[in-house]
Amino acid sequence: MVQLYNLHPFGSQQVVPCKLEPERFCGGGPDALFVAAGSKVEAFAVAGQELCQPRCAFSTLGRVLRLVYSEAGDYLVAIEEKNQATFLRAYVNWRSKRTENSRVCIRMVGHNVEAPFRETFRDQMSIVEMPLSETPLCISCCPVKGDLLVGCTNKLVLFSLKYQIINEEFPVLDFERSLIIHIHNITPVEISFCVGYVAVMSDLEVLILKLESNPKNGESVHHHPYKPNSPVTQANDEGTSNETLQLESEDFVICQKPMELLGQNSEQSGVSVTLESTGLDDEKIKYFHVQHLLYRRFAPDISSYVLSDDIKLHSLQLLPIYQTDSLTSERKNLSQEKELLSLFCFFSLPHVGYLYLVVKSVELMSVYQYPEKSQQAVLTPQFLHVITSNNLQCFTVRCSAAAAREEDPYVDSTLKVDYSNTYKTAKTQSCIHLLSEAHLLVRAALMDASQLEPGEKAELLEAFKESCGHLGDCYSRLDTQYSHLALPYYKMSGLSMAEVLARVDWAVEEGSQKYERGLIFYISHSLYENLDEELSEELAVKVVQMFHVAEPKQLPHILCSPSMKNINPLTAMSYLRKLDTSGFSSILVTLTKAAMALKMGDLDMYRKEVKSHSEMKLVCGFILEPRLLIQQKKGQMVPTELAVHLKETQPGLLVASILGLQKNNKIGIEESDSFFKVLCGKDGDMIPQLLVDFWEAQLIACLPDVLLQELFFKLTSQYIWRLSKKQPPDTIPLRTSKDLINACSHYGLIYPWVNVLITSDSLADKNYTEDLSKLQSLICGPSFDIASIVPFLEPLSEDTVAGLSVQVLCRTRLKEYEQCIDTLLERCPEAVVPYANHELKEENRTLWWKKLLPELCQRIKCGGEKYQLYLSSLKETLSVVAVELELRDFLNVLPEDGTAAFFLPYLLYCSQKKSLT
Repeated sequence: MVQLYNLHPFGSQQVVPCKLEPERFCGGGPDALFVAAGSKVEAFAVAGQELCQPRCAFSTLGRVLRLVYSEAGDYLVAIEEKNQATFLRAYVNWRSKRTENSRVCIRMVGHNVEAPFRETFRDQMSIVEMPLSETPLCISCCPVKGDLLVGCTNKLVLFSLKYQIINEEFPVLDFERSLIIHIHNITPVEISFCVGYVAVMSDLEVLILKLESNPKNGESVHHHPYKPNSPVTQANDEGTSNETLQLESEDFVICQKPMELLGQNSEQSGVSVTLESTGLDDEKIKYFHVQHLLYRRFAPDISSYVLSDDIKLHSLQLLPIYQTDSLTSERKNLSQEKELLSLFCFFSLPHVGYLYLVVKSVELMSVYQYPEKSQQAVLTPQFLHVITSNNLQCFTVRCSAAAAREEDPYVDSTLKVDYSNTYKTAKTQSCIHLLSEAHLLVRAALMDASQLEPGEKAELLEAFKESCGHLGDCYSRLDTQYSHLALPYYKMSGLSMAEVLARVDWAVEEGSQKYERGLIFYISHSLYENLDEELSEELAVKVVQMFHVAEPKQLPHILCSPSMKNINPLTAMSYLRKLDTSGFSSILVTLTKAAMALKMGDLDMYRKEVKSHSEMKLVCGFILEPRLLIQQKKGQMVPTELAVHLKETQPGLLVASILGLQKNNKIGIEESDSFFKVLCGKDGDMIPQLLVDFWEAQLIACLPDVLLQELFFKLTSQYIWRLSKKQPPDTIPLRTSKDLINACSHYGLIYPWVNVLITSDSLADKNYTEDLSKLQSLICGPSFDIASIVPFLEPLSEDTVAGLSVQVLCRTRLKEYEQCIDTLLERCPEAVVPYANHELKEENRTLWWKKLLPELCQRIKCGGEKYQLYLSSLKETLSVVAVELELRDFLNVLPEDGTAAFFLPYLLYCSQKKSLT
């Protein structure tokens, strides 16, 4: 089994404009779609010029519970509910219903239509009422004959499709109740019917039967009403029922084991099936005997008393494969009667689907595991389409291949590569069908690889690749809505891009000046994938010529592919100049011309192209095509020649462009860091200044909070490393600290006392002041997590002004004010009062007289070379404390052994401040 991810065989999708929210819908053959909502059914066209337009509408008795269309007979049948009553009605000749108010004929099933009414029936829709003794639960139509099977509790009712011939021109459709199939011990939730094959499904069980027209051992089916089971059977049933009730009353739940019975063994399932004929004696086909083919039972979830939706079955379907001799006969009449070649049965649990072959032999063909819970599934001869909770999943199936093998058991040896070689040069839809069949046969054989010899497996793999290559050729040459399939088939073939281009008949293609969509699709996607394959100059020129004719808008993108490295820049420039840039981005053409001018060494032309647009537009151009700056070669990121040139001439433009790529999800964070390291020739832990410029630009661009702290860490680590190693940047920074403070909210204004601290050291190295200012500004900013950076401050010694300022800043942000005061009094007394003025406010204001005043008094007593600095700081401190405290409190904080004359002016001011105010 092969699953196709994100590659569905649909060319397009259309939206049907319904007036009400659809409750039920079904297909109406190749040209119609029926949608039921409320008490109305609308028919829409799904083909031709009137695509998705309403064709007709008609009212129903009530809400539609089930809706099924039969292509044989071209009729619609519905189960409808009104006033808690359920009705079964068939809508025939619905194409004559032109307007909603058109007349409608309602008749009972089996009603004979007289000849005088033929004109009435010809021009109006008829509704056939089919009364039943029991409530209809589900319905199914035979795709071959159009017979209708209705599922009820404990029985299935078969209505045969009849044609009343009023005249040679106009037959009238009718139904005849011909057979009742009595089924015990299973309640049908879904049924499916196809030329005598019946599939019945309950919540946890599936039963497949075959109705045979020949009596078995001379037995016959009586034409009298069906009688219930014998008293003995009823007694046994009552005994079983009473026993079950007794067990359940004792808090037991009866859960039957999972079971799979095939062929005759399925008669042991315990499901009783009997037939009751209700048709006329002259009926052409009568069913006399029922053959059991398959019984499958699944186990419920025993963790709950209520049946969970996670274990219920859904999407029962019988899929017929027909034989029309169209593959082996040269007869021109293709409208011959369908002959059943093979029949498949599909049903599904929410997370797994099962596909059985049920003709000649009954066997499980495939099991499909869904990655998500499924809602509904539809089987076709080529694909299984599954609607899951979030997606539309598409699986390949082996129905066509298995049907071909049923017809010819030796088909694998006569077809593996003959079909491919016979039709590899054809350009018709039928050849694709034949090649697909051959491809499926080869793949089906590979699925049973355990039965193959090593040599046979290698031969099959080679045949598989060859068939993929031929299919790729077909889809690349044929103008079809499925031309995009050329890409996956060429990929599976293992052919290189050069080998695929070598298969193209360039004489034909260039002569017609028309390149098919499949080939263009394959080449464009392959060039976008950054393959490690460089085309020769000759092939590169052919690719450029192809896109110049077919898709000129893609030409700049194509030229930026690493695979086009060998293109002659003069040739590329000549094609670029021919482009009409009025209809698409001229900036992209300009940048591609600039890149080609650099390859030619023409700097004057390069400058002319670059200067024709603003830097902002140039950034937009790089976002449109990132490969102008960055390319992938053998899994490694390689800067282009244009990126290297911008690094030397316009580094700001380069940084802004990479930032634009990152913000538009064209490059990841780690990739962008690696790009700048490779570009600047740095490896390991060496960080170029251009990368630091990029990090600073990221901060200015306001990245998400998730990345903010990581970015802070990168920048502070680099600033600290440079300051500790006294390592200057390798290039001039693009922004100064003042630029960053003005442009970015994360960089805060540096506290005033920091400047006093820095200027106090006349020996400070001016070469590192920018890194120091940026680090100080980050710490002063509102977004920085101080605690996270403290462990990394160890390389910055407090013996230097840089280390001292950063250490004190961090402790201040951590509210360690007393420790900061001690440090400043010891290292830089002139900064302590500016520090206190800025930091000791509100609840921390008491530190003026509780910490700073006592410390200054104590240090003045000790004298020393900093005596005058301490004395000046004490005077400023006393001025502040005199304003803050009352006279009594002020006296209490003064030292007892102080000189009265020194403190007297401050005491006088404190005592007089009330009168002054």
